[in-house]
Amino acid sequence: MFKPQRIEPEPGQESVWDYPRPAQTEPSTKRIQVVFNEITLADSTQTYRVLETSHPPVYYIPPQDIKMEYLTLTRQQTFCEWKGVAQYYSLKVVEREAPNSAWCYPNPTPNFAALQNYIAFYPSRMDACYVDGERVQSQEGDFYGGWITRDIVGPFKGSAGTWGW
Repeated sequence: MFKPQRIEPEPGQESVWDYPRPAQTEPSTKRIQVVFNEITLADSTQTYRVLETSHPPVYYIPPQDIKMEYLTLTRQQTFCEWKGVAQYYSLKVVEREAPNSAWCYPNPTPNFAALQNYIAFYPSRMDACYVDGERVQSQEGDFYGGWITRDIVGPFKGSAGTWGW
């Protein structure tokens, strides 16, 4: 089996290989912005980020900092062994749609209670996502939704051939 080679972080960087397993959540005061169809859907400095070995962080935004009128709850649900059952939202801004492009945990497990009703967005399905003004690169694949910035190094789980990590 392929064993990934950790990239050594430079000063001011984090390696996702130093993140915990099981996953954990921590508050973040970085400015998080999400843009879709020329509308800033979310703008917050009161977020949480979830950290897990081999994964870029995922930012969860409080609903009061999101233009919720553009989100519609769907029937899609998934299960995370750490956080519990996720519910999904589709976005519609004017005539443009992004199905199941955001999610939340309405009843998270006790270790992730802080995330209750906070919403995460797949950066790959948005026009742009920003962390403190830096445009995010989305995590490969369409399962995890991680946010990659220049202060995060991998390699990152998500691309073809990484499921067994």
